[in-house]
Amino acid sequence: MARTIGSHGPTTLEAIRKAGVRLIFEHGYEAMSLRQLAAEVGIQAGSLYNHISTKQELLFDLVQDHMNDLLRELDVALAGKTDPADRLRAFVAFHVTYHMTRKREVFIVNSELRSLEPKHYEAMVTLRGVYEQRLAQILSDGVAEGVFEVVDIQVATFAILALLTGLCSWYRPGGRLTREAIIAAHEKLVLSGVAPHAAAAAPRKTAKRARNLVAG
Repeated sequence: MARTIGSHGPTTLEAIRKAGVRLIFEHGYEAMSLRQLAAEVGIQAGSLYNHISTKQELLFDLVQDHMNDLLRELDVALAGKTDPADRLRAFVAFHVTYHMTRKREVFIVNSELRSLEPKHYEAMVTLRGVYEQRLAQILSDGVAEGVFEVVDIQVATFAILALLTGLCSWYRPGGRLTREAIIAAHEKLVLSGVAPHAAAAAPRKTAKRARNLVAG
């Protein structure tokens, strides 16, 4: 049943955005109509234009906000860390946690980037490149300091991101493993791939989480 919330102010815009995320996630961008979106929010279809100009604008805003949040929150997660191995662990923990808690937004970005108009697409690919460069820089710094052994930084960057983002296809809240155990497993996989010695020297707490994962 459609919710009746009126058609005024930021509350309605937020409701439109949340409904847009859910409908695009469940049905896809092309299949979602503005009439369907308006009904979900509980307003007349014409009232949508008080808050968004087009369906394309809504998609762009959702993707752009996701990418900006991703970059901003990553910088917070990395703040104060200088050791490459610590920064890589922090990157892995952040990426895995973000993708577990923001699964719908991540899915939309990954599956609907192609639905953006060319100028919007290029802008978002640029932001995605900035995120990728954060990881590439960590790997490069580790190689320069003799901590990491990486044959090709770009290949390693894409491989790590593919590994970490893959959990979106299988992770379900309330499963056998805790979030902490899942993070510990990914940390071990990534560190052992680029720095076996750094993985072995991981904090005892992380090692204990990994053992608990195997035992579970």
